[in-house]
Amino acid sequence: MDVAHAVLLVLHIGGVLALLVGLLVQVRRPEKRVNGLMRDGVGTAFLAGLFLVAVLEAGDDPVDHTKIAVKFAIGLVLLVLVMANLRKPPLPAGLYWSLLVLTIANIGVALLA
Repeated sequence: MDVAHAVLLVLHIGGVLALLVGLLVQVRRPEKRVNGLMRDGVGTAFLAGLFLVAVLEAGDDPVDHTKIAVKFAIGLVLLVLVMANLRKPPLPAGLYWSLLVLTIANIGVALLA
């Protein structure tokens, strides 16, 4: 269980990092698009997070369900927004900044809660 937990945690952090990097590389570009890093990062982070919760639930330690619910909701919104705008023309500025704020909020919930 410890190995599965460690592997899933690394995958989850790597996915969130890929999403964040995919967003940050476009900060100065006039046209912002959903790129491969964002697509792969949000999918990896979401799935690894789901499996990570399953591994945590199978263990003996208590699980903070409120934190998981908030992270699940933010992650699902991010996943839907990224996938819905995958093949569309450039992202509107408001959507781009919303994705960035939601990603940072998700990281904040993980670290502070």
